[in-house]
Amino acid sequence: MDWGTELWDQFEVLERHTQWGLDLLDRYVKFVKERTEVEQAYAKQLRSLVKKYMPKRPAKDDPESKFSQQQSFVQILQEVNDFAGQRELVAENLSVRVCLELAKYSQEMKQERKMHFQEGRRAQQQLESGFKQLENSKRKFERDCREAEKAAQTAERLDQDINATKADVEKAKQQAHLRSHMAEESKNEYAAQLQRFNRDQSHFYFSQMPQIFDKLQDMDERRATHLGAGYGLLSETELEVVPIIAKCLEGMKVAADAVNAKNDSQVLIELHKSGFARPGDVEFEDFSQPMNRVPSDSSLGTPSDGRPELRGTSRSRAKRWPFGKKNKPCPPPLSPLGGPLPSALPNGPPSPRSGLDPLAILSEISKSVKPRLASFRSLRGSRGTVVTEDFSHLPPEQQRKRLQQQLEERNRELQKEMDQREALKKMKDVYEKTPQMGDPASLEPRITETLNNIERLKLEVQKYEVRADPGERRGRQAWLSHCLVGRGRMRDREFSEEPPSEEGQDAPIYTEFDEEFEEEPASPIGHCVAIYHFEGSSEGTISMAEGEDLSLMEEDKGDGWTRVRRKQGGEGYVPTSYLRVMLN
Repeated sequence: MDWGTELWDQFEVLERHTQWGLDLLDRYVKFVKERTEVEQAYAKQLRSLVKKYMPKRPAKDDPESKFSQQQSFVQILQEVNDFAGQRELVAENLSVRVCLELAKYSQEMKQERKMHFQEGRRAQQQLESGFKQLENSKRKFERDCREAEKAAQTAERLDQDINATKADVEKAKQQAHLRSHMAEESKNEYAAQLQRFNRDQSHFYFSQMPQIFDKLQDMDERRATHLGAGYGLLSETELEVVPIIAKCLEGMKVAADAVNAKNDSQVLIELHKSGFARPGDVEFEDFSQPMNRVPSDSSLGTPSDGRPELRGTSRSRAKRWPFGKKNKPCPPPLSPLGGPLPSALPNGPPSPRSGLDPLAILSEISKSVKPRLASFRSLRGSRGTVVTEDFSHLPPEQQRKRLQQQLEERNRELQKEMDQREALKKMKDVYEKTPQMGDPASLEPRITETLNNIERLKLEVQKYEVRADPGERRGRQAWLSHCLVGRGRMRDREFSEEPPSEEGQDAPIYTEFDEEFEEEPASPIGHCVAIYHFEGSSEGTISMAEGEDLSLMEEDKGDGWTRVRRKQGGEGYVPTSYLRVMLN
C-alpha cells in the first residue's frame, strides 16, 4: 500500500502530514539542544562545586592531606570532577551527533518536500489549464451550435416569406451554412480538446501524482527513520559513558571504604608528637614557714657536714635516679615546668656543693621559675612563632622529621644534578668526536652551572645531616625557648642557652649523688637489627653496621633516638628509623 494509490485525492492531507513530520523533527532537535545546555550547566556547576571544596594548598604542604578522611574526600571530589567531564562528553556528543546532523537533515528534507510539492502543483496547474481549455472549447461549440441553429431558422423563415427578396434569402442561406460550418469546427475542436484533457487527466491521476506521492512517502519514511535513530542516539550517548560513570561511582565507594579511623589517629600522633615528657606536679609554695625544713624519714636529709644523704642504702634495679650519668646525646634534662634545670641557669640557685638541702634547692627553683598554666600552653607554640631554617621552632620529634624531609629532598635534587652532569659529559664527548653535531664549548656554561649546583646541594646535604645529628641538636630546650620568646613570656636569662661561667654551675645538680646511685647494668628490653649503616661520630652515639644484631636498652622517647648495646660491647644512641625493633 502506497500513498499514490490509496491517497490519490489527499494532496492537502499529505501536505499537512509531511509538514507535521518536519516540525516534529525540528522540535526534537530543539529539545536535544536544550538538553545539552542543561548537561553543560550541570557539569559547570559540578566543576565549580569541586573547585570550591578542593584543598587550595598542595598535598605536600597540607598536613591534613595525610589523613585518610581527607584523602577520601579529595578522591570523591576528583571522581565528581570526572563525572562532570562525562556529562560534558554527553552534551558534546548530543550536540554533534544529534543536533547538528538532524538539523542538517531537516533542512535537506524541507528542500526535498518543497521540490515534490512544487512538482505536484505544476501538474495540478497543467491539468486545470487543460480543463479550462476544454470548458472554453465546449462553450464555443455550444455557442456555435446555437448560432447555427438560429441562422438555419432565419434562412427557413425568409425562404417561406413571399415578401422577402431572393437576395435576402440567399444571404440567409449562406449565413446558415457558415454558422453550421463553424459549429462543426467547434465540435471537432471540442472533441479533440476533450480527448487531450482526458489523456492528461489520466496521466495526472494514474501516473504523475502517484509518483509524486510515492516520493513524498519515501521522504517521510526516511525522515521517520532518521528521527528514530536520533531517539536512539539519546540513549546510546548515555550508555557510552555509563562504564566511566560506574567507575566514578566505584571510586567513590572505594574512597568511602578507605577511611581508616585508627590510621588517622596514628597519623595525628606522627604529625604532632612532641617527644616531651608530661610535666610533673607543681610544688606547693609555703610562704608561712621558713624554707629550712626538718628532715623526715621520707625525705632527703642534710647531714651536719653539708653533704646530702639518702634514707636507706639498699640499691634497687627498679629505682632509676633521674639525674644519672646515662643521658641521651640530646639537650639537658627538663624541669617539670618544661625548661632546663636551674643548674644551667646563670642566675639559678647554687649547686648541692654549697651544702643546701635538696628540697630547699627545689623550693628555690620553684621561686625562681613561677609555675603557671601558660607554661603548659607554651608547649603548643604561639601564633607569632617565627619559622627558622633548622626548624628549632618545632618540637624535637617534628624537627627530626622535617630535617629528614629536607635531607631527602636535597638528596633527590643532588642525584638529578649529577645525572644531568653525566649526560652533559657524554654529549660533550659526542661533540668532540663528531664536531658537525655541535660545539663542545657551548656546553661549558651548563656544565659549570651544574657543578655549582652540585657543590651547593652537597653543602646543604651536609648542613642538614649535621642539624639532624643528635650531638649538634639542641632539642627541647631550644624549642621551648623559641616558643616562650614568641609569646613574650620568657623571663630574663631563665631559658638562656649560654653555658654558665661559674665553676659551681658547670656540674649538674646532685652530682655528688651519682656515685651512690650508679645504676647496675640493665637487662635488654628487646633486640633490633640495623637496617642501614650508621657512623656514630657524635657524643652519646654508637656506630653500627648494616644487618648487625643489637640489644634494645631503651625505646624511642619521641626524639627519634633509641639506646642500644652492641654484642662486642659499647652502648649508645642510634636513629630509630635505622632499626627494625622487636620487643621482648
